[in-house]
Amino acid sequence: VQLQASGGGLVQAGDSLRLSCATSGRTFSASAMGWSRQVPGKEREFVAAISRSGINTYYADSLEGRFAISKDKAKNTVYLQMNSLKPEDTAVYYCVAGPLSMRTNDYDYWGQGTLVTVSS
Repeated sequence: VQLQASGGGLVQAGDSLRLSCATSGRTFSASAMGWSRQVPGKEREFVAAISRSGINTYYADSLEGRFAISKDKAKNTVYLQMNSLKPEDTAVYYCVAGPLSMRTNDYDYWGQGTLVTVSS
C-alpha cells in the first residue's frame, strides 16, 4: 500500500495550506483515511480522519475547527485543508489508511510524511 503525501512547506502564522495524499483505487475504496502528525521528540498525534464513504469526518479537539479533511474519489486522493495555521501546527504530517479511528496507532498504513513549518 502506497500513500503519497505532498503539499507541505514553510508558511507564516495565519496562512493556509492544503496537504494531499494520493493512493491506489483499491486502498482508497477499502480504507478509512486520515492524517496524523508528529513533532520531533513527541508522540504521533491524531489530526483528522474520513470514512470510506466520505460522509463521516473526525478531528482532534485541539484543532478548534481550523482543519478540514475531504476526499476526491475520481482522483483517489484525500486532502487536509489547514487554515489559520499556528506555530504549534509545525510537524511532519503523515497520511494514514486503515480502520476508521481517532487513535493514530490503529491505522495499518502510513505514508512517508510531509513537513509543515509555521513561522511566527
